[in-house]
Amino acid sequence: MIEKLSILGSTGSIGRQTLDIVRRHSDRFKVTSLVANNNWEELAAQAREFDVESVVIGNSDYYAPLKAALADSNIEVHAGQQAITQIARSYRSDTVVNALVGYSGLHPTVAAIESGKRIALANKETLVVGGDIVMAEARRKGVDILPIDSEHSAIKQCLEGEDMRSVRNLIVTCSGGALRDIPASQLGSVTPEMALKHPQWSMGAKITIDSATLVNKGFEVIEAHWLFGIEPDRIKVVIHPQSIVHSMVEFTDGAVKAQLGTADMHTPISYALLYPERATEAMEHFSILDYPTLTFAAPDREKYPALDIAYEVLRRGGTAACTMNGANEVAVAAFLGHKCAYSDIVGAIRYAIERATFVARPTLADYDEANIEARRLANEYLKL
Repeated sequence: MIEKLSILGSTGSIGRQTLDIVRRHSDRFKVTSLVANNNWEELAAQAREFDVESVVIGNSDYYAPLKAALADSNIEVHAGQQAITQIARSYRSDTVVNALVGYSGLHPTVAAIESGKRIALANKETLVVGGDIVMAEARRKGVDILPIDSEHSAIKQCLEGEDMRSVRNLIVTCSGGALRDIPASQLGSVTPEMALKHPQWSMGAKITIDSATLVNKGFEVIEAHWLFGIEPDRIKVVIHPQSIVHSMVEFTDGAVKAQLGTADMHTPISYALLYPERATEAMEHFSILDYPTLTFAAPDREKYPALDIAYEVLRRGGTAACTMNGANEVAVAAFLGHKCAYSDIVGAIRYAIERATFVARPTLADYDEANIEARRLANEYLKL
């Protein structure tokens, strides 16, 4: 049977590469719905190419031009956040690929799980913010959540066929981001342009900044906890500048399994979409001989304070990680807009966490309130 896909975030890096996979496996997949936030022109072109049934533009300001661009087709056009959630819930798809950025990805994931769909998850905030609710609901509905992040895909591949009782540690690798070779003493003069020059990966602006601060890696630790049921102290982070070992698993007998590959997202995307099968042909072939030197180092906790903050909020639980995420989203947007300094990102996170209302056993509505409060506190700190 052909599997029907809804792709949320189709005009971003993950969304485009997902469509590459669909092109190569047109006998396996049919795209029924596409979602983008602002890029209505590319969304319209994708909708025509894949002959989808419906599209959603998150930013309602672009509804009219998108509607006009598709006026001569039978494609349904919708706009707004509620429409995105409805698409995720719709009977028209079997699998939802969630490649949205930020908190906006949480409600669509929950809606898709509630309607029994398989989830291919690239939106890390879904688990960072609401991992307890999301994983509990997925278990209740018997829904698979297949990670697209290269690190979590690597861990999943290393765990295949293994007894979880034999796992000692998960080892999440980290490139170090664009600023890894800049001394901590010089971070005060970092500009957005400097922080966006990632040495290995081509990603969206927000996640590239998160990679520079290691907020992204901290969030991946939180994700790993929820995906694999491993306590925080057994999830380690190591700096691996070559980005060839995507993550590792250490076992109780001393063995370590690693998944290696190029710095390309096609492999983890295809692994998630085709699981439990594998693609019969690689998008890009990898040779270990091209990488004679692979190095690893412990992260500098003074240079990257956000990493320890992520561990702290994970241990605290409740709405703490939601507060960290909301404040980070506001601060990163401000930094990209040249409205604050690089150091203000962590400053805003700490300010929000210290002042936010804490709910130990939150509902989805509590997460919504915590997200709003975190954004208000970050704006207060940044004087925006």
